[in-house]
Amino acid sequence: MTELPRLVVLISGRGSNLRALAEAIGQGRLRAAIAAVVSNRADAAGLRFAAEQGIPTRVVSHAGLARAAHSDALREAILPFDPHLVCLAGFMRLLAPSFTQAFPNRIVNIHPSLLPAFPGLDAQRQAFDYGVKISGCTVHLVDDELDHGPIVMQSVVPVLDDDTPETLAARILSAEHKTYPAAVERLLREPWAIAGRRVLFQSSQSA
Repeated sequence: MTELPRLVVLISGRGSNLRALAEAIGQGRLRAAIAAVVSNRADAAGLRFAAEQGIPTRVVSHAGLARAAHSDALREAILPFDPHLVCLAGFMRLLAPSFTQAFPNRIVNIHPSLLPAFPGLDAQRQAFDYGVKISGCTVHLVDDELDHGPIVMQSVVPVLDDDTPETLAARILSAEHKTYPAAVERLLREPWAIAGRRVLFQSSQSA
């Protein structure tokens, strides 16, 4: 039997997108295996979920470390798992070039806005305060800039007249839980190439 592609998932908190990836695997929508879950915080709730699922966990604290040193420690913790993809799922630390270069075009992130709009923290409130009529989420490959790498997939979420930042964030999160596993599945299973700022899938081009 062919071995499933391995994912290492990086988290900092509750790990809701980790749960979404695991659920998609359980339902057969994502044909992969989570080889490990790594967090920079020992109290991250997602670590408890991973342990309950029998997934190996690691904590690589950022406390007292410069970004480069922390990224190096993360890299050394992840390399033994030999991941096909490293999936950032609410991981709240910037990664140094030494990390991104160790996994070229193999690090994936999901961001709660339609990039390039509203990068950085609290993107949902940024979108709400700006007054946009649509927002959403973006799955992208990670490069050395914040929320910047080539775009894999996006999902649109309308901003309703009676929305609050909290209700908008909740609906964007629901979209993330569907979009992230779908994007990871495509990256693992379909031929693709990077053209400028986009990830182009061969199947889409030939359709």
